[in-house]
Amino acid sequence: MNEYSDQFLKNILSRTKTVAVVGVSMNPVRPSYYVARYMGLKGYRVIPVNPRHAGERLFGQVVQESLSAIEGPVDMVDIFRRSEAVPPIVAEALEVFPNLQTIWMQIGVGHADAAAKAEARGVDVVQNRCPKIEYQRLHGELRMGGFATGIISSKL
Repeated sequence: MNEYSDQFLKNILSRTKTVAVVGVSMNPVRPSYYVARYMGLKGYRVIPVNPRHAGERLFGQVVQESLSAIEGPVDMVDIFRRSEAVPPIVAEALEVFPNLQTIWMQIGVGHADAAAKAEARGVDVVQNRCPKIEYQRLHGELRMGGFATGIISSKL
């Protein structure tokens, strides 16, 4: 359903400099926290967005209440919210970021109508994927251990 070529994903990840992460958690065991942290460690400017934590600091950035509160350009909006919450987030992103390049919806998140609206504006859309996982996969960082790598004892 949501098939993307490696080249399409590589292009997005290489051109992106600033990512607004909508729905980021302050809890380090939550996927939104460690994905945002990882992206920051890889050199992306990560702007956390969560109205419940607006004004707090995360990864050296002030948590923003909304996309509209962000000053300056954003290349990619990464959405960590339920699918039904996607349309107003996409609408706001398209309104406040005239040069937005990508809407990225995390694993388990998708919305065909919102995606079509963004694509009609020339914005690339990725649904049901994780930029951290794709970055690791495309850069050879995924590691497997034990039996998965063929390290099996030959003794029977």
